[in-house]
Amino acid sequence: MKFYSPLTAEFFPDEPDWEDESYNEYEGYPMDGHDLLQYADAVDEAVKKDIADFNGDLMQYYHEDDSVRQKVVSAVPSVEIHGNKLCGCLNVELRESLNEGEQAVLCDYISGQYSDGWGEGFEQRDIRVEDGTLAVHFWQDHDFELKRDVPDMTEFNKLPNRPKKPKMQLIGQDGNIFAIMGRASRLLKNAGQSDKAKEMCDRVTASKNYSEALSIVSEYVETELSPSPTPKRDRGDAR
Repeated sequence: MKFYSPLTAEFFPDEPDWEDESYNEYEGYPMDGHDLLQYADAVDEAVKKDIADFNGDLMQYYHEDDSVRQKVVSAVPSVEIHGNKLCGCLNVELRESLNEGEQAVLCDYISGQYSDGWGEGFEQRDIRVEDGTLAVHFWQDHDFELKRDVPDMTEFNKLPNRPKKPKMQLIGQDGNIFAIMGRASRLLKNAGQSDKAKEMCDRVTASKNYSEALSIVSEYVETELSPSPTPKRDRGDAR
């Protein structure tokens, strides 16, 4: 049995066009499965290399004593080309067929692996390609789907740009709070979040001290002070 899911990525070129307003040095160029076709071999090799240390089986971290555990032998992530896009593909080996409810349980577990476990670690590994590097995501924070058919990305591609926290480095930059606020404000405006930029500036100027001001900035843009959305897990822990 195979389950498919969409792939997305950010591409960071070796020689970016700094005059291209669509390029963000912290977030690169967004890519979907269509764009990733040209890098299919590199992504496939990166997945195989990443899962080699635990034989690729995500089920070894499934600790429920239920029918899913009894029926599923292994669940190994990979990528496959279907039509005109590169998709995530979960290869599931079974002792016997899963019913609808069991498939739902398995998909829920794998979604967690893609978002917080194995997939979270994989997306932080730079994939070197001929003209730059890729950060590839098996999970998306909106419209993620894991199903037996190849996912239809049509509606996904029609979605407006969702608000996303721009990334901004603090270390090694001008530490003046107004300079920091100005940089953060520009990033938010460039990301189409002018309302957030104004809200942040109002809060920063009303803050009581430098530390509080930095914390406020780090709520709106991702900095070294921003909390991680999920705790990191060691490679040996349940993913």
